[in-house]
Amino acid sequence: MQSTDLGNKESGKIWHRKPSPATRDGIIVNIIHTTSDYLPKVLRFLNVAFDSSGDCLIAGDHQGNIYVFDLSGNRFNLVQRTAQACTALAFNLRRKSEFLVALADYSVKCFDTVTKELISWMRGHESSVFSISVHASGRYAITTSSDTAQLWDLDTFQRKRKLNILQSVGIQKVFFLPLSNTILSCFKDNSIFAWECDTLFCKYQLPAPPESSSILYKVFAVTRDGRILAAGGKSNHLHLWCLEAKQLFRIIQMPTKVRAIRHLEFLPDSFDAGSNQVLGVLSQDGIMRFINIQTCKLLFEIGSLDEGISSSVISPHGRYIASVMENGSLNIYSVQALTQEINKPPPPLVKVIEDLPKSKLTSGDLKIKVTSGRVQRPAKSRGNQMQTRILKQDLTGNVENKENELSDGLNKKRLQILLKGYGEYPTKYRMFIWRALLQLPENHTAFSSLIDKGIHVAFLNLQKKYPIKSRKLLRVLQRTLSALAHWSAIFTDTPYLPLLAFPFVKLFQNNQLICFEVVATLIINWCQHWFEYFPNPPINILSMIENVLAFHDKELLQHFIDHDITSRLYAWPLLETVFSEVLTREEWLKLFDNVFSNHPSFLLMTVVAYNICSRAPLLNCNLKDDFEYFFHHRNNLDISFVIRQVYHLMDTTPTDIHPDSMLDVFVALTKGQYPVFNQYPKFIVDYQTQERDRIRNDELDYLRERQTVENMQAEVDQQRVEDEAWCQKQELLRKAEETRREMLLQEEEKMIQQRQRLAAVKRELKVKEMHLQDAARRRFLKLQQDQREMELRRLDDEIERKVHMRDQEIATTVKDLEMRHLELESQKRLYEKNLTRTQEAVAEEMREDADAYRQKVNLEEHTFHRLIETDQTQNQATQQLIEENLAKAEQACLNTDWQIQALHKQRCNDLQRNECYQEVAKLLRKNRRKEIEVLNAMMAEEAKKREEAEEKDFRLKSEKKASVLSDASRKWFLEKEIEHTKHPCNEVSLSQRRIQWDTMEQDLVERVRNLRQRLTARARNRCQTPHLLAA
Repeated sequence: MQSTDLGNKESGKIWHRKPSPATRDGIIVNIIHTTSDYLPKVLRFLNVAFDSSGDCLIAGDHQGNIYVFDLSGNRFNLVQRTAQACTALAFNLRRKSEFLVALADYSVKCFDTVTKELISWMRGHESSVFSISVHASGRYAITTSSDTAQLWDLDTFQRKRKLNILQSVGIQKVFFLPLSNTILSCFKDNSIFAWECDTLFCKYQLPAPPESSSILYKVFAVTRDGRILAAGGKSNHLHLWCLEAKQLFRIIQMPTKVRAIRHLEFLPDSFDAGSNQVLGVLSQDGIMRFINIQTCKLLFEIGSLDEGISSSVISPHGRYIASVMENGSLNIYSVQALTQEINKPPPPLVKVIEDLPKSKLTSGDLKIKVTSGRVQRPAKSRGNQMQTRILKQDLTGNVENKENELSDGLNKKRLQILLKGYGEYPTKYRMFIWRALLQLPENHTAFSSLIDKGIHVAFLNLQKKYPIKSRKLLRVLQRTLSALAHWSAIFTDTPYLPLLAFPFVKLFQNNQLICFEVVATLIINWCQHWFEYFPNPPINILSMIENVLAFHDKELLQHFIDHDITSRLYAWPLLETVFSEVLTREEWLKLFDNVFSNHPSFLLMTVVAYNICSRAPLLNCNLKDDFEYFFHHRNNLDISFVIRQVYHLMDTTPTDIHPDSMLDVFVALTKGQYPVFNQYPKFIVDYQTQERDRIRNDELDYLRERQTVENMQAEVDQQRVEDEAWCQKQELLRKAEETRREMLLQEEEKMIQQRQRLAAVKRELKVKEMHLQDAARRRFLKLQQDQREMELRRLDDEIERKVHMRDQEIATTVKDLEMRHLELESQKRLYEKNLTRTQEAVAEEMREDADAYRQKVNLEEHTFHRLIETDQTQNQATQQLIEENLAKAEQACLNTDWQIQALHKQRCNDLQRNECYQEVAKLLRKNRRKEIEVLNAMMAEEAKKREEAEEKDFRLKSEKKASVLSDASRKWFLEKEIEHTKHPCNEVSLSQRRIQWDTMEQDLVERVRNLRQRLTARARNRCQTPHLLAA
């Protein structure tokens, strides 16, 4: 089930995916309306109504928001905000876009869903309106409240009738029967009356229901054909009335869980011809059950105890059910989905035919229980046959009385007697009497089809020929004339038709149907033989008038002949305007009271009587213009005297010249469809139509050509204007381009000057920079020279100090050798003490080695971090390094020269020390010879232990040397990497570096191996030294 929240949206989609209602619940969509305020709340829907098509519905909530839901187009629109709750809705008016809404202020308003404008505001109720019923034609509406019911004309939005009742007898419901002019009124005392819509004549009253199953009716429903009335109330019984037989023919008992019936609605079917068989029953538990009134079988149900239904409406074609739920939401059900299981072919059934019982059925025998299984029906007996009333024919009546009886219960003879007595009909009942006299059929459908064809081409420019101030009156006149033209082609070219119809249009401007039918009846009966000589005036009719005038007033006719005045001047102007130009409104109405009450020849006799009664002023007229003025303007004439004269002429005119012998009797319009009017020379009308069409086509061709020429001229003018504008724009663009080009040239010149100045500034800066670099280089060279001089002086001082120290060492060594003999004895004593000290020294040495190792690690880490920092700052310092390379190269050359000089001096010093060492060695060898003798004994004992200690010491030293070599190799590797980072041009790829590292590793291993061999050889030499010294 899809759910849609309207929120604050004024339009949108009803569902966002294709609905697929389930067979179980049949819900297409659930519509809710919530506000998005700080405290959101649900706006409850109160009423809903379908339009005549059944695909569009209208719903209103308790805040007065009215929405239109288009189920076929999947759209909803907010059409009105009434700011108060709606109590009833109606959406099946004749104008499809209009709807009626009853509001909480007891008023009824009509709005348009397209323009969203207020069409009318109808007041008159003194309590809340709870029902609106619209006639099948959409012309009338009945609004019902608890104290009154009012009948409204939806064309004029005027109240026609008001039903007043006693306060003790309240109204339950008043509504139209479908497809008829009957109004059904149901009161709280269970009385039901049927009224005729036009005359409000009571047609019948339904009898009271039997006392054994008497219930107070609250809700009603009628089938589409208007034959069956279903009524229910606070009971589980349903009464079905046959309105044709006016009797109760069935009582249906709903299930026991149903205690009261809140709403009834018949489900339409396209194939039942209006005799609906399925009735929807909404009970007090919020569940709507659909039953078959013939089989009394429960078909399906909607709603539940948790989600109860408040009210429901079924679409006219029976496809949708719109239900207002008790929680305020709106559910749309699919009847097809709900009846999917029911419409399956039934299984074969076996039924037993039983004999008829002999006893008669009572009112209790009419009851049938609603079940969901097999249905049992009571058989009808002959004693329960429908009673009929037989009307005996009035054999004493004659044909004349039958002709004088009118359809609305009036008698034409009595009306004529009343008319002759008072001279006119009462103003209050005149229109009612006219409609009865003319026997208007009120063919709503036929008239609507004529109106729907639109304004006829012949009357599009009617306002130019007949300027009328009132736009409404002009519009009604156009519609009436267009309907006449669509009815018969002759009226398209009838020039006097607007003059003939205008007084009736002005009189019936609020009811166009009556206006059209009155004019059509007038043309068929009182305008007989007018169109036989079309397009000329009716010569035959004018001849009749002239013959009657010659018989009654030869002098006046001779006066007309003497002044060349024909019947086209003294008779035809009165006929074509139906006396509207020469009479006032009251006089004209009085005249046509008599015209419509008599034979059609009465109108022709009125022309003769008007001339005879005006013979005095006419005999005084001698000019043709005077005669024309007389018959086109009002004159001081008593219309009552003219009417009496007409009756006198009707009685005294001989039969051979009397118009009634040549005119047919009155014939009313046919009901349902209007008769064909072809009393005119068809070939002339066809010829004129063809000519008019040809002229119209030529005119249209001319207008099209003229429009084409004008369009071409307009295009040429527009093109010329565009060309001129384009030329102007091009000129402006050219000037702007020249201006911009000049500005660009000026800017380029300024830019060149600025560049020249900038280049000069750059040259000056470069020269200054070169001077500064030269000065810095000279200062740096001078500083280096001073440093070298200081270093040379320091080296000289160091050499002198070392020579002095050498001399002192030699003297000291001599003294030490002399003291050596004295120390030999003491060395024996201190030997053990020395061993302890040696161990402490070894421990101290190990600690120093550990500290040295930590310092070495820190140095390597510092070197590695410096390598990373150097690599990071490589790009920034590359240019500076390149600039410093030259100075460093020069400095390297100077440093190399200085180092060569220092090494030369060191070699000289080394040679001198070597000579000194040789002398010291000779002295030592002499002293050692003496010491060997003392040490031989000790050496013999210590030989083994010393060899072991020396081997261990050798191993320790070799490992230390290897560690030192590896440290030196790592340090050399880091320094090499730093040098590579300082020279980015010498960088190699990662693979080349890996090859170099492998090569360096092999070299280091080879060096370590060589160093170990050298150390081993030195250790061996040291072990052999005492023997050599002894030798």
